[in-house]
Amino acid sequence: MNEEIYKQNILDHYKHPHNKGVLADFDTQKRGRNASCGDDLTLYIKFDKEHKVRDVAFEGEGCAISTAAASMLTDAIKGKTTKELALLSPGDVYNMLGITISPGRVNCALLAYKALSDSIK
Repeated sequence: MNEEIYKQNILDHYKHPHNKGVLADFDTQKRGRNASCGDDLTLYIKFDKEHKVRDVAFEGEGCAISTAAASMLTDAIKGKTTKELALLSPGDVYNMLGITISPGRVNCALLAYKALSDSIK
């Protein structure tokens, strides 16, 4: 996939984010804020009896990168155990986005990831 296709995928996730909303029943809820640009999101996770992600959602407002990253990350973690979640890295998020992230956009790209990391600590 070339970078142009990835850019289109990011725009699609931004305009039509997956898993956007609030879970009525959740086990963990963490807020992530990027003070430098104003991105703000809350991540909700519900686990099943085997400690796998049964449901996940996020709400908030952010730029295309932070919204797309949250959308892609929430898709990717469904069904994963807490041990598998702990193995995720910022590099995994960058790979999902598929484009080079400038230093000024790193906090945008990793906003949902940081909320996820805080959720499983």
